[in-house]
Formats: sequence, structure tokens, C-alpha cells
Amino acid sequence: MIAVRKPAPLLPLRDRVPGPGVSPMLNRLAAERATGVLLRELGTLYLSEGEVVHAESPRSPSLDVLLTTGGIIDGDGWREAVDRAGAGLRVGRFLVDSGRVSRGSLELCHAGALFDAAYFVLGPSSAPASFRYGAAHWLGPIRPVPVAVVERETLRRRDLLHRIWPDPATDDGPLVRAGHRAPSSVPARQGAVLDQVDGSRTAADISVTLGRPTFHTLVDIRRLAAAGLIAPHAYREAAPVGTAGPPVVEDRTSAPAGPSPFITTDPDIALLQRLRDALEAL
Repeated sequence: MIAVRKPAPLLPLRDRVPGPGVSPMLNRLAAERATGVLLRELGTLYLSEGEVVHAESPRSPSLDVLLTTGGIIDGDGWREAVDRAGAGLRVGRFLVDSGRVSRGSLELCHAGALFDAAYFVLGPSSAPASFRYGAAHWLGPIRPVPVAVVERETLRRRDLLHRIWPDPATDDGPLVRAGHRAPSSVPARQGAVLDQVDGSRTAADISVTLGRPTFHTLVDIRRLAAAGLIAPHAYREAAPVGTAGPPVVEDRTSAPAGPSPFITTDPDIALLQRLRDALEAL
């Protein structure tokens, strides 16, 4: 008699993130190889011949924050570059030509800042977008990124956060430590974020303090929320005394916080990318 093995039941899956929410206008601008700036509710994308050359959002640390906090350049060196080369739209070129920043470091930090800001700029929004043809950023061109790559990375990040902890309530407002649980052993990166949670700081505030892209901070925050260690400030105000915090959800994701979508043939930049991705996976 042949034994028939009953297949194991399928594990439940969390709902995927609803709707991509990317900008149809951005795709049209890419198709027409437009140059200018796309203005959306949470920031701006600068295009050159249909490719993204820079991105800014109030929820994301700017390039100078990443460079100065990381010790790549000091504040005086950055201000000098802006003063001397900003009017000519060539700050990036000035930083490299003057020897203040290596090309590899600048391109890597700029790519990190660009994808981080683009994540927020391309988030779902009910506000109308607009485009100003011909506008250019004072930073100047560093390394353009195709719109398709920016969109794909934005959606990947959105999906990763959803899989870690599906409630986005921790992303925007002030954060508090949840309940009365003492943090057990947490990775150093999460511990650094947890140390900054004081009831008033948001994910963006913490990112500026630590000199990290906000998306990487959001990954740590969602993991801490899933562990019941932090919650939105509003939760603290509404929760009854003695509440232990949000339910613990096991994080089944194994991908690093932000594997770089930035493709390069420069071996020095590629090495820096691999080192950064390895550190983010800790």
C-alpha cells in the first residue's frame, strides 16, 4: 500500500501593500525626456533628459547631512562649496575637483539621499503635482538614475516595510516607548534608534540625528514596533494604564534594510555598496 502524504497547510500571508501610488506624470516626463523639477506633496524630483538627478523631501536627511554626519566633509567645507559653486549649478563637481570628497563617496551618498527622498516624494498623495520645465538644482549632475529604477526601488521599500509591520502609524509622528517592557537584546542599529525615542522625536528627526537615510530608520522602527517596544505617541495617550503595547508580530523578512539599486561598474563604489549593505543587514 502506498502512503499518500498530505501536503502541509499553507502559512497565512499578510496582505500586500494596496496600490503602487507612483506618479503617472513622472512616467510621462520620462517618456518625453523632460528636464525640470516635479513638485509633489512630500518633496521634489529633479529630472534631466527624463532621468532623476536629485530628490528632496522634508522627511529625509539632505545630502549635506549624510556627508557631514558621516565625517566625509565638515560643515565649513560644504558651505564653501555651495557659496563658490552653487550659482553655477556645479557644487558636486566642485566637491570632487577640490579634493574635499572622493567621487565614489559622493556618488554613493547622493544615491542614498536620492532614493531615500524619492520614497517619500512618490508616496500616495491626494494633492496635485506640478512640473516646472527647465529648472535645475544647484548641486549639479552627479549620476542620473532612470525613472523605472526609482519607481521599482520605491515599491520594493514600501513592500518591505509592510511585511515587517503593516501599520504605518509609526512612520510620521512622535514616538514613545510602548508599555512597560524592558528592551531585550536588540541589534546595535535598532538600539541606537530606540535610544532616540523620547516622546517628541519622529522617524525623520531620529534620522537627522543619526545621519542615516530615513528609510533605514523606518525599517528599525517597524521592527521595534513589531516587538512591542515602541508605538506612536497617540497610542500612549489613548491606551489604558498598564497596556503592554502593540501585539508582537514575528519579523520574517531576511532582506537587508536597503540593498542598493544603484548599479555601477566602478570597483571602489561597488565595494563600498557591499560593505554598506552588509552593515545594514546586521
